[in-house]
Amino acid sequence: MNSGWGSKFGLLVAGAVALSACEEAVTSPRPEPRAPVPAPDVVEAPVRPSERSIKLAAYYERLQQQLLTSGLLRKDGGGPDTPFSKRDLKTNFLKIAGFSEADIVNNTFVKGETATPIRRWTEPVRVQLDFGETASRELIAETRGTVGPYVKRLERLTGHPISQVSSDPNFIVAVLNVDELEAYDATLTRLFPALPPALARNMTTLTRIDNCVVYSFEDGEPPNQIDFAVAIIRAEHPKLLRDSCFHEEIAQGLGLSNDSPAARPSIFNDDDEFALLTRHDELLLQILYDKRLPLGATPDEARPVVEVIASELLGGDS
Repeated sequence: MNSGWGSKFGLLVAGAVALSACEEAVTSPRPEPRAPVPAPDVVEAPVRPSERSIKLAAYYERLQQQLLTSGLLRKDGGGPDTPFSKRDLKTNFLKIAGFSEADIVNNTFVKGETATPIRRWTEPVRVQLDFGETASRELIAETRGTVGPYVKRLERLTGHPISQVSSDPNFIVAVLNVDELEAYDATLTRLFPALPPALARNMTTLTRIDNCVVYSFEDGEPPNQIDFAVAIIRAEHPKLLRDSCFHEEIAQGLGLSNDSPAARPSIFNDDDEFALLTRHDELLLQILYDKRLPLGATPDEARPVVEVIASELLGGDS
């Protein structure tokens, strides 16, 4: 019983007692029993991040500010200062789609550029967000507000079915802090039984300079078809740095698996000049998902097809 109802109940009793003794007693029907007042929902306090996670968040906040102060993390998609030609687009595509940033050796990712055949998804991509227990409502809302529209944009660009789901995913986007990440390998092997436990442990071991990462895998036929992917985004990132990770890692998980220092304007470049997917990058995705580009083609085999598609996309630009 809350205090407000208790005060009202006390006043009613006092008024009844004040009746004049010479008046006939007045009776009233027995009130119907009141339905029990349901207890208010208990909202558990969010789990507090560890001191290690808090310090890491402060580090990434400083990093974002340094990048912004240097004129990086641009959101404009490029402009007159970043022209590119058909030749640039073709060269950048072959470098970004025809190589990967690492290889798997003994269930361990070994960094180093490796030639790879053209790979992409052939089945619908089902993207699911996964959060750790320390994720705030603000973080969850911001993430959904970024990833939902971005997934729809990627579907329009590629012409390939890509959707956000709440179950049965084949592309996990995990937003985790440092402590949650280190315990995430068991979740990965549960979601994707084809994933070796040793490899899952390696996937969840990142250094501080690893802002975010994506892994894509094949598990059957046909070859060079991406069957499932995992993107790991640090929950400690401030919003713009986190959004840049969503843009780059989800797009790379579609088959653009490499970076190039020559690609501009592009998020597939380690210089951090651009935070969000650019017009140049949209064209790369359109080339990758053009059905004329055969799965499994080497860069040399893909070159003449890419030249044709790039010429069509850019028209008269040389």
